[in-house]
This record gives sequence, C-alpha cells and structure tokens, in this order.
Amino acid sequence: MDEVDLARLRREYEANGLAESMLPAEPLPLFRAWLHDAHNAALAEVNAMVVSTVGDDGRPSSRMVLCKVADDRGFTFFTNYRSRKAGEIASHPQVSLLFPWHPLGRQVRVEGVAERVDPAESAAYFSSRPRGAQLSALASRQSAEVADRATLEARVHELSERYADDVPPPDFWGGIRVVPDTIEFWQGRRDRLHDRLVYRREPAGSWSVVRLQP
Repeated sequence: MDEVDLARLRREYEANGLAESMLPAEPLPLFRAWLHDAHNAALAEVNAMVVSTVGDDGRPSSRMVLCKVADDRGFTFFTNYRSRKAGEIASHPQVSLLFPWHPLGRQVRVEGVAERVDPAESAAYFSSRPRGAQLSALASRQSAEVADRATLEARVHELSERYADDVPPPDFWGGIRVVPDTIEFWQGRRDRLHDRLVYRREPAGSWSVVRLQP
C-alpha cells in the first residue's frame, strides 16, 4: 500500500461489552482482570502506558513508559528525576495515563496526581533491574542533548569499569506513582457505540461509577 487513506481505515469491534452489573466496587480488580486478559492474549508490552504531562508553557507532552506497580496506592513507573516528564510533574503533578490494548478493543484511561515513591522502594526496584539497565540509568542524562551515541556508550563503558560489582542506585532516579481520582474503562462495541464506564473517587475514599456517551 503506497498511500494509506486514513479516513477509510476502520475496524468493527465484536466484544460483548461492559455493563454496570459486571463492575466490582473498586476499579483495581477490573484493571487487573483486563491486564490478565491482555497477558493471556500474548499482547506485547501489556504494562506499557502513555504518560501525559504539561509544561509551564501549557504545551502537553506524552511518552510511553512501563507500569511496574499497580496496587491500591496507584500506578508506578520509574524514571530519571531530571527528565522532562519528571520536571513537568514536579511543577504540574496532575497527569493522565493511557493503557492501549488495541487488539482487545480496550483502553484504560487514568487521571490523577503524581508523587515520588519512597527512596527505599526505588532502590529496591533498581537492584532488581538487569545490570545493563542499571548502567544505562546511571549514564543517561535523560532528555538532555548529546553529541552522538558513541558518547553515551563510552559513558556506560566507563561506569561499567568503575562499578565492577554492584551498581549503586542514582539519587536522581526513582519511582513516580500516579494516585488516581478517575479511571475509565473503554470497551469497543459495534457501530462505534462503545462502552465507557468511569470510576470516580469520592471525598471519603470510596468510588462511584458513571457511564459516558461514546
């Protein structure tokens, strides 16, 4: 196909749908069930999520990261605290997440407030990473310009020789947890009459559910 006519690209969704009667009282069990379905369907990078932030100039920015923890506290990923996303989060902690499970006709949208995780938790996760990933995290000044790839590779090589045994966790690297106040479960349906059911956290901590029109 030499030229793709985007307007004609269309897929019909055949899923049974998502009804209010199917929902648990809290969103996490449903999220875990959908994550399990994505894993069983052998989807690539089932824990990949889009993180969207906004800068001081009001310009939004999105990127894909890997969710490493999803529990009652929120959704956690790990990054360089000097990166663009971490800097924007520090100034504007309201962020959104998106889990895109296209082959299943599903997506989960999360909105909430981001916060840094405890340094001990970050250090524990860092120690579980492969050595190469540890060295890359230590070597990279994430989001900063670099002359060429050789510069990065030389920095990794130098650090590898310096730390022949354990690689110390850098103080500029760690976890960011998004504490959700809204979680939307989107299920594709025929004729674009999709199901959109949204959990909203109430002031007392419980969750309410509303249906949005597609």
